[in-house]
Amino acid sequence: MKTPTRLPDANSLAHDRVYRALRTQVMHGELAPGQALTLRGLGKAFGTSMTPAREAVRRLVAEGALTLSSSGRVATPELSGERIEELAAIRALLEPELASRALPRAHFALIERLQAINTLNAEAVVKQDAVGYIRTNLEFHRTLYLRAQAPAMLAMVETVWLQLGPTMRALYGRLRRNEAPPHHRMIIAALKAGDEPALRLALRTDVTQGLRHLAT
Repeated sequence: MKTPTRLPDANSLAHDRVYRALRTQVMHGELAPGQALTLRGLGKAFGTSMTPAREAVRRLVAEGALTLSSSGRVATPELSGERIEELAAIRALLEPELASRALPRAHFALIERLQAINTLNAEAVVKQDAVGYIRTNLEFHRTLYLRAQAPAMLAMVETVWLQLGPTMRALYGRLRRNEAPPHHRMIIAALKAGDEPALRLALRTDVTQGLRHLAT
């Protein structure tokens, strides 16, 4: 006899909605480093009870997207220089490898898509739109890495992005850019040429250069 499919309850659906929305806010730098959050405030913001908010926070703390102090204070990560250097080193190891694995599948349609995303990224810089810049920057990288067909490695990278999101927002404010950095164009050029060493170098430079400004 076939077991009937169990539908998710309202709390489960609400928890997933809060989790995904809050995760995106943290990753895209919509929240400042060290910003405190309360279950009551999250419930009010997302129109739900405290139970789904609590479950969402629990998951995000486990992923490193939020921190939980011994006193129960929930906040976004506030990273030391040493921690920033460590996360930058992880990016420098994993992301060039993902790009390298994606290279054999970097066909014209992918390169065209990356160029379109990079145009939006440059527009966000001109508009001084920090969140838009971070969002399109991560979209550029994720679009490329999905072609690597290495989901476990990509999940590890996304965990690092989560921890760095608020810090990246602080970095953007410190640099006050008026034009996009050239590294995405270098990545696209290496993909077009099928040049793996140049691709690895462009990725490594892209993911570490900006973070050095915060770690020093």
